Amino acid sequence: MWNHNYYIYITTNYDKSILYIGVTNDLSRRLYEHKENKGTGKSFTGRYYCYYLVYYEHFTNIEHAIDREKEIKKWRREKKDALIKSINPDWRFLNDEMNQE
Repeated sequence: MWNHNYYIYITTNYDKSILYIGVTNDLSRRLYEHKENKGTGKSFTGRYYCYYLVYYEHFTNIEHAIDREKEIKKWRREKKDALIKSINPDWRFLNDEMNQE
């Protein structure tokens, strides 16, 4: 049986004023891509320097991951902040931890 890995994730800019919610099957690669686009107008994350990982969830089913991403995207900022604080109260940047996995 195949072991599928999907992630929903939230990145922010250095000042933690902008949030980006995404879904991917390779979180380390996706974070690298976001960082490579920094300062460019090619993407939202590049334009706003949103490549600092502050939250993620793991799924084995892509439909569940996409549904969760859509759910979180509809939330108000306060609810997204509370979600992040529930597992990352200090809003530490988790990029290095993710790249070690």
